[in-house]
Amino acid sequence: MTLNKHIIQGLSPFASATLNTTQFEKIMTGAGYSCSGSAPAQGGRFKVWWVHPVYSRVEAVYSQDKKTTITAYHVY
Repeated sequence: MTLNKHIIQGLSPFASATLNTTQFEKIMTGAGYSCSGSAPAQGGRFKVWWVHPVYSRVEAVYSQDKKTTITAYHVY
C-alpha cells in the first residue's frame, strides 16, 4: 500500500497510500495513459499496465476484488 510513495510522470503526487480503482483509472486516462493489459499477481492481486505516448510504462497493482489500487510505479 504505497501509492503515495511513487511519482508517476504527468501526475501530481498521490496523497493517500491507496485509491479507489475507478478514481485511479480516471486520473490515469485524464493524463493520457491507456490500459495495455493485465495479469494475475502475487497474493491474488492483479497487475495492470498503463502506457503513455511520452512517458514510461506504469505497472499498477490492484486488490483481489479490483476495487482498490494499492500501488503504481514506472517500469523502465
